[in-house]
Amino acid sequence: MSAPAADPAVWLVISTLPDEATARAVARELIERRVAACVNVMAPCWSAYRWQGAVDAATEVPLVAKVTAAGYPALEAALRALHPYELPEIVAVPVAAGLPAYLAWVAAESVSDSNVGEKDPNIRENNP
Repeated sequence: MSAPAADPAVWLVISTLPDEATARAVARELIERRVAACVNVMAPCWSAYRWQGAVDAATEVPLVAKVTAAGYPALEAALRALHPYELPEIVAVPVAAGLPAYLAWVAAESVSDSNVGEKDPNIRENNP
């Protein structure tokens, strides 16, 4: 069994975007700004919701970002600024347990006061 999450706490941050191109662009920018350790762009999904008094539905592309609790405010601010929706879904879920080495990697790669908003010059392009 995996060890309980240790300090600093790691969070999964979930959002949805209108299409894959936008989702990939936002994911890459979050990584370049160093406000997330990793961002997964998931398969499109169908979402049903009530918006401005009407029931609506759309195909959306979910994102899952990994960040520390301390880094969440910077991630939220960047995601809000980059997101095309008027009211974006931004939901953070704490990680209860995980592979200790992975959780340490997330903590090491997540935002700190010294690197907020800096773009990493070592980013490589690796598109599937």
